[in-house]
Amino acid sequence: MIPNWLLQRSTLTPDRIALLFQDEQWTFKEANEKALVLAKKLTASGVRQHTRIAIYASSNPQIIWMMYACMHLQCEMVLLNLRLTGKELAYQIDDAAVDFILVEDLLMEKLPITKVSILSFSEINASPEQAIIVATEWAENQTMTIMYTSGTTGFPKGVRQTVGNHVSSATSSVYNMGLVDTDCWLCTMPLFHISGFSMLAKSLLHGVKINLYPKFDVVKIVDELVAGTVTRMSVVAVTLERILTELEVRNAKASPKFLTMLTGGGPVPVDYLKRAAKLDLNVAQTYGMTETSSQTATLSGADALRKIGSVGKALFFNQIRIDEAKKPFEQGEILIRGPHVTPGYIGRFTDKPSQENGWLHSGDIGYLDDEGYLYVVDRRSDLIISGGENIYPAEIENILTSHEAVREVGVCGVEDKKWGQVPNAFVVLSEDVESNELLAFCRKHLAAYKVPHQIHIVGQLPRNGSNKLLRRKLCELLIKE
Repeated sequence: MIPNWLLQRSTLTPDRIALLFQDEQWTFKEANEKALVLAKKLTASGVRQHTRIAIYASSNPQIIWMMYACMHLQCEMVLLNLRLTGKELAYQIDDAAVDFILVEDLLMEKLPITKVSILSFSEINASPEQAIIVATEWAENQTMTIMYTSGTTGFPKGVRQTVGNHVSSATSSVYNMGLVDTDCWLCTMPLFHISGFSMLAKSLLHGVKINLYPKFDVVKIVDELVAGTVTRMSVVAVTLERILTELEVRNAKASPKFLTMLTGGGPVPVDYLKRAAKLDLNVAQTYGMTETSSQTATLSGADALRKIGSVGKALFFNQIRIDEAKKPFEQGEILIRGPHVTPGYIGRFTDKPSQENGWLHSGDIGYLDDEGYLYVVDRRSDLIISGGENIYPAEIENILTSHEAVREVGVCGVEDKKWGQVPNAFVVLSEDVESNELLAFCRKHLAAYKVPHQIHIVGQLPRNGSNKLLRRKLCELLIKE
């Protein structure tokens, strides 16, 4: 048995601040009251308990109240990515077989043509209220959220995340980071992504507030970090770099009140971590995925420099091993086990098991060192095989980002008649430099077969809704040259 998060939190700490957004704030009691009203209005609009619904909205208080209302109705929430094309949205809506789509008014025109009933937020708010019976307890195995993978290969999979998955993830996280009375998460991650939604789970389960931003604004964010008005934040490599650059330009450091900056969504260049250390910014690398309901391993601040490049050890309830590895430092696929792992998928992949003999096969390549610290090498699907040699894009990206003129890098394999594949690098610059100079820099630091055959200077790299680099789309940039 797990208590209804909203009811329990609003009873325990009713007057504590739950959410900050621009110049407004709401307590947990007010958040629960808003959710209860909306739950009654959703019921009057035809949404029933345990209905599977899709939510399509930007990061603002409206989507949070709507999610909380759906929690009261124990609906399964399919969280739709705002960056999807109409075709991609249509696939997910159809695959999930949702009964309703709840949509922010300004986004109505972006929805594809569908036979599914659509309810705009304004329609819901204008509805009458119908009496409901709110469950005070939730089943641990009930599905709370469904998020689609980024679809790096083939069709995206709809991943089920249960109440128990989210509780396990949030509990392991707080065991790792601790909890202080002034805790406040600065949320710039989209709420349809596991990193964003996991902050809502932490807010309700831990009783901490969220300072929600509708989008990433580096100037305002650094203002918050310097002022010490927030204590924790989640970023990906590209947003971390922008924060570091802004701090460096200001010759400023984050307030000692700021405790933890979690980084995820792929390997973080070592150069970024060294820059963060100079600024006394506590960056904790993490490793997780949609199937693990956020973090599964995190590197503690105390080990940040001693184990630079590692994503740490498995969190308290979790286990990690390397498939077929018989000794430390031996690379292989990362396998994960624990109560935070999804029980399965929906739609097209309903019959695909999420685990083999109790272990989730991540599709990532990594190794454990002699102290049990995990290092993620790269995605198996992004591996470049050139003349029989394995090349990991992240290794080349790490080298290029250490060049002072380079801001961002993406590397992928391009077909080659002689070698099968050869690496190509796509670079966003922070200052002018010739591609030949960057190639010479690579030759100094990489084996000859790992040196990119070409370096392409581009204005931006393809990323998904959570700013994660989409290497599979890099080759499309060649067509535009």
